[in-house]
Amino acid sequence: MLNKVVFDLDKLNLASIAPMALLIAFAVAIICLSVINKNLSKKFYTSISILALLLDFGLVSGYSGGFRGFFNLLLVDGVAILSMLIILLASAFFIALALCAKEYEEYEKPEFYALFLFMIAGYQFMVSSDSLILIFVGLETSSLALYTLIALRNNNFAVEAALKYFTMGALSAGFFAFGGAMFYLVTGSVEIHAIASIIKGSSIQESMSLYVACLLLIASIGFKISLIPFHTWLTDVYEGSNAALAGFISIVPKVAAFVVALRLFNALMMSGVFWVEIVLYVIAVLTMSIANVAALVQKDVKRMLAFSSVSHAGFLLAAIVIGTTQASVGLFLYWIMFVFANLGAFTMLWVTHNNGKIWDDRFEYPYEKFSGLIKLAPCAAIMMAIFMLSLAGIPPFSVFWGKMYLMSAAVNSGFVILAVIMAVNSAIALYYYLRVVVEMFLKEPIVKDSKLYSENLSNTLKYILALCAVLCVIAPIVVKFILPQIYDMVIFSGF
Repeated sequence: MLNKVVFDLDKLNLASIAPMALLIAFAVAIICLSVINKNLSKKFYTSISILALLLDFGLVSGYSGGFRGFFNLLLVDGVAILSMLIILLASAFFIALALCAKEYEEYEKPEFYALFLFMIAGYQFMVSSDSLILIFVGLETSSLALYTLIALRNNNFAVEAALKYFTMGALSAGFFAFGGAMFYLVTGSVEIHAIASIIKGSSIQESMSLYVACLLLIASIGFKISLIPFHTWLTDVYEGSNAALAGFISIVPKVAAFVVALRLFNALMMSGVFWVEIVLYVIAVLTMSIANVAALVQKDVKRMLAFSSVSHAGFLLAAIVIGTTQASVGLFLYWIMFVFANLGAFTMLWVTHNNGKIWDDRFEYPYEKFSGLIKLAPCAAIMMAIFMLSLAGIPPFSVFWGKMYLMSAAVNSGFVILAVIMAVNSAIALYYYLRVVVEMFLKEPIVKDSKLYSENLSNTLKYILALCAVLCVIAPIVVKFILPQIYDMVIFSGF
């Protein structure tokens, strides 16, 4: 006689998967609509995508956190809610840029929008789980969609970038899978909280298998957040992608990967695996320092921004090394301040995009392209200056508050040397960010044709850039408003 199988909906807890299910439903709807009617416009698909993201933002905003679902694989806590809100907000800003695109053919394809929503759903699975299996599924769902989005640009540089990203992503996925398998071999679990509790106070801490598992996952996550020496794919991927997508890659995928790193490495360090802290300390210092030096010698602004994003990743990794509540709060504050400045900077590259390489035979965005921009496009020059000053961490602009909060957390926790290294690297970064400002305000324009800087500047793009610039300027007010909410969410999650 067969046993009766009882399916308990309470264990499924549909509320926990509602944000991902909503985006997946919209993605499937876009695919179906594109099959039924092949003449739907880009504006229609963009509007549908923005609607999906805003509805999802409202849904996530209504969560109080602190519950599990999907048979205990999903963990919806304060960190998950906060990171999903950042991901959705940055994604809505990015996809709105499709309304401004005149020549990028990928935005004309409905598959772009469906893949984009699938990708965001994958990132949401990553940040709202402490199961290595579900994190891996979310990681691969988002990564495969992102590789395709890059390739949809359909030129040699984009295909090359997608292939390089796919190759390095496959290597990263392999490391993650083997690392997760090694953790299961050592502890008999793939749940991060269970792994930490089993390791704590046991002889497993000295196990060679545990060393291998930790190193494999450090390498895997290092690839995803472009830590040195796992950053080699980054500049080519940025160069092959359109400017707006490069800005997106520098923000959203890294937010998801950093949340995974925060959950995993915090749990390992709290369980007594102290050597992980040493390894991460060294990687953080190398990442922020070497990337800064590399950014100094770049001749192309897009490549400079690529290396600068690597340096910022080093700052954010330092928050995980410090491991206090203040540092965890600083990590999310830094991300929120970084989102608008970096997305705005890459959007300004979008504004100055043109097919002819008038200024340089090799690079599309050499520094000389911005020479005398204040005389040709004053508003664009002022907004670009705001974004550069923000990324440089000059008060009172946005990223300054994230850096100061992290350095304060480092000093308060006894990481004085790390705080000094962070301060020195911030000073070094001033050079290459202010170099763009000097070119725009103190140099004469090389090509005196203002149309080259305004042909892509639609009204929608103006509003997006203006909003990003305003948020960078009023950062002190924004920080005062959001800091208590961030603190409550991080404390609620136990970090």
